[in-house]
Amino acid sequence: MEDDIKSAVLLTVILNPFALSVYLGSVLEEQDAKTVAGIMGRASLISGAVFVLFALVGNRIFQDLLQVRFAAFQLFGGLLFLAIALRFMLSGGDALIALRGSPGHIAGSVAMPFMIGPGTVSAAVLAGSRLPWPRAVLSILVALAATALTVVMVKLALDRVRVRDSKLVERYSELTGRVSAVVIGTIACEMIFRGIEAWLSTMKG
Repeated sequence: MEDDIKSAVLLTVILNPFALSVYLGSVLEEQDAKTVAGIMGRASLISGAVFVLFALVGNRIFQDLLQVRFAAFQLFGGLLFLAIALRFMLSGGDALIALRGSPGHIAGSVAMPFMIGPGTVSAAVLAGSRLPWPRAVLSILVALAATALTVVMVKLALDRVRVRDSKLVERYSELTGRVSAVVIGTIACEMIFRGIEAWLSTMKG
């Protein structure tokens, strides 16, 4: 049970629903709560399908299909995360606008740039490696449900605050962007360290 909780918490932390609410700033402002809930539900379904796939056969995808070591993915993902964290730290919420994809299909745009990435895929593979597959799938579903619910709750809270003080919402976005930089940067370094450790272990073997 402890591993189940750790897997769900890790994926939720990497998904970072508070930062996700900043990424979706214009969507949360323009759409009502029901529409936002629908967008997050569809995005979670798309992301969940990918995470479950990697939890079940992630190592085989890397080793047999792509013919690369998982350590290489961790190193690249860590470096990519680190670059994003630096942009967040320097630019705050402004960096998020430059990273947004086309809003043509909002749910798909939410899933692919923001929910499906090196960190979340690594967390899914880790869950699949240390849990039986039914429990790994359950931990992924719990993390996605918690993320979607938190984003909707933040949307409702911001709607109330925006009526009273719109500048407070701007400060929330800037603060969340910079705090996210610390979290993302820390996760990025951990991914790099794990990738190096895995690579060194294969060299010794």
